[in-house]
Amino acid sequence: MAIFLGSIADDYTGASDLANTLTKNGLRTVQTVGIPDPSLALPDVDAVVVSLKIRSVPASDAVAAAASAERWLRRRGAGHVLYKICSTFDSTDAGNIGPVTEALSDAAGGGIVLVTPAFPETGRTVYLGHLFVGGQPLNESPLKDHPLNPMHDANLVRVLTRQSRNVVGLIDLTTIAAGPGAVKARLDAFRTAGVTAVIADAIFERDLETLGEVALETPVSTGASGLGLGLARALVRSGRISSGGATTADAIRPVGGLSAIVAGSCSKATLRQLDVAERSMPVLRLDPERLLAGPDEIATAISWAGERIAAGPVIIAASAAPETVSRLQLLYGREASGHAIETATSIITAELVERGVRRLVVAGGETSGAAVDRLAIPAFLIGPEIAPGVPVLRTIGNAQGDMLLALKSGNFGGEDFFTAALAMMH
Repeated sequence: MAIFLGSIADDYTGASDLANTLTKNGLRTVQTVGIPDPSLALPDVDAVVVSLKIRSVPASDAVAAAASAERWLRRRGAGHVLYKICSTFDSTDAGNIGPVTEALSDAAGGGIVLVTPAFPETGRTVYLGHLFVGGQPLNESPLKDHPLNPMHDANLVRVLTRQSRNVVGLIDLTTIAAGPGAVKARLDAFRTAGVTAVIADAIFERDLETLGEVALETPVSTGASGLGLGLARALVRSGRISSGGATTADAIRPVGGLSAIVAGSCSKATLRQLDVAERSMPVLRLDPERLLAGPDEIATAISWAGERIAAGPVIIAASAAPETVSRLQLLYGREASGHAIETATSIITAELVERGVRRLVVAGGETSGAAVDRLAIPAFLIGPEIAPGVPVLRTIGNAQGDMLLALKSGNFGGEDFFTAALAMMH
């Protein structure tokens, strides 16, 4: 299998978001969970997104994992590798965006890396190097309070500089509006000055198309799915993409089985989606503190679902209000509390699959990652879009047989997302 575009995503829901964007913009795409076993047969595609869980791990671990994925993608023909990050740029001052970007650049022989988390379709824009969410500076938006990596600085040049060894520059909107030639000239000037990474403004999709055209001529870029949009459109315009191979229709062939939803995200969007879904299907809201205390709450959830799931979809939610999450983090520690809840929800998910669930929605990036790992799913074929950034996923090569999944980042989707997702899974 030879591919044109490779990507390394720093979490699983972000990988699905990117894979969805690439598919919508003309690339046949597969998402793998880590580096696949050599025995796994992947379909003929144009792009592969390798999903990792490296957003919140120590920077050295993130660099090692990303470097291995980069080597695997290059061996399969990827001329360009996109390091896919969250559109909120969430990362601590120790990394991991800066260290991974520099490591991937070094592995490809150096050069300047274009960096932008802009994705106007989902309300993320960058102007004069500052990240805006729905028109609000990141540090004033509701997304500033990420449970693992709170973001209190909207100036991305400043944020990336704190994580990087080398100088970080800025390509402003005026330069980008002047077209690819102006951007390349600015990059040449930066290169002479010793700059190795540049934050790029983007307000409109046409800005992303310009950045994608320029980035495609370099070995590495870093950004959210918006940059993937630009890269995909540039590839299609280049005439290198052929027809045939896997399609979105292949991904939504019926699988039968039961349906369930597991939610671990504490975002306002997910909490609202749970309230709306509760009008039409049974919802069990777990007590996060009891989950941390021991296995009894897990057993309660499995028993509750077992009594109801044959009659229709059920929802099990470990989601909680932000103030509850903050209190638990103070009591048990940020990492310990998060890990315990992810482990609990993944155990519950695996038990639901054992009982016949084949259509599954998981809400929350860390929750999704833990669930997919426990189910040992090696790869996904990308299906049609449920909501911006969230496609239907069909499993490839997993022991449980064909399944349909949706892995939803906490803040994604409208208030009826859960019912809409299940309606698309036959």
